Amino acid sequence: MENPQESRYLKRTQKDYTMSFKLQIVQDIEQGKMSISQVKKVYGIQSRSTIVQWLRKFGNFDWDNQTPSNMPKSPEQKIMELEAQVMLLEKQKALLEREAYVSDKKAIIFDMMIDIAEKEYQIDIRKNSSPEQSTNSNKSNKKQ
Repeated sequence: MENPQESRYLKRTQKDYTMSFKLQIVQDIEQGKMSISQVKKVYGIQSRSTIVQWLRKFGNFDWDNQTPSNMPKSPEQKIMELEAQVMLLEKQKALLEREAYVSDKKAIIFDMMIDIAEKEYQIDIRKNSSPEQSTNSNKSNKKQ
């Protein structure tokens, strides 16, 4: 038997959906993440025409000529895209900062290991080349 709450029809208006929700739906459809029927089913939007109306209003597709439009994006779309880009860049920055921190620590540890090895075995591990040697090696490389 059907649950009476599931079969109940809930009438919605355009005002029930936020602008960010509409723009996200349009973006998902245009990027191919979901189809119109999938969006209807997942988000409980009752009418296909509602979604098509959002696509025509907020999308980058020329529905009359069936070609992508060079129409400028609405300020809301630009803001959403920029916010997503900022979040991505912040994540990348945090990752790079972590990697830089780890590599700095590794360099310090390797220097300490070399210092310890030089003291223990009383040998020079680090090569200190004189400026004369480096200029001579550059000249010999040019001749070859």
